[in-house]
Amino acid sequence: MSSAADQLVEKLGVQLDPELLVLALTHRSFAHEAGGIPTNERLEFLGDTVLGLVVTEELYRTHPGQSEGELAKMRAATVSQRGLALVARELDLGSYVLLGKGELATGGNDKDSILSDTLEALFGAVYLAHGLEPARRVVLGLVGPTLEAAADLGAGLDWKTSLQELAAELSLGAPVYEVVGEGPDHARTFTAHAVVGGQVRGTGTGPAKKLAEQQAAADAYGALEALPRTTAPSA
Repeated sequence: MSSAADQLVEKLGVQLDPELLVLALTHRSFAHEAGGIPTNERLEFLGDTVLGLVVTEELYRTHPGQSEGELAKMRAATVSQRGLALVARELDLGSYVLLGKGELATGGNDKDSILSDTLEALFGAVYLAHGLEPARRVVLGLVGPTLEAAADLGAGLDWKTSLQELAAELSLGAPVYEVVGEGPDHARTFTAHAVVGGQVRGTGTGPAKKLAEQQAAADAYGALEALPRTTAPSA
């Protein structure tokens, strides 16, 4: 697992002891089949707390005008299973998690629950190894774009779905996303264009393809939402 481990820690941007990294990646199904070795569940418990603290503090500091209720919605969207699974997929975390044969056979390496739990376990491992400030950098480096999206969208956290619904309402057909990536594999930047009705309506950038698409969808949604409903653009 050494080469795979090297790839993952490079993506995280911090070094982890190999034993701690393996523990963070060990799902209970693998542990059971291996004779009852330790699982990543305790690290997940710790990482969940670290994630919550970092996200809550970031929201508190960067959104001084928002109410407690609005901050809670943004936090819920960012730390949700769905949101974390999206981040985990961009890390290709499913390729690294250690699963039992049964979970592998049922597609466990792409289940939202397993991906989000494993990501939290990694946050816990980083905190144990390096403390709060390095853990904060890792957490914000990975969930920061989701946090920014949540600030605009709230608990829905899905601009692509919102754009698709609005495009249908305006009879413009389904949105299409054109994405290009630049830079080395461990530090790529993606630029996405949201094409609706044959025209580029929005542009977004980000460290992951899906996040760039979400930003492009948000940009396009704003552009279409500003159009008078009685004079929707032609395709």
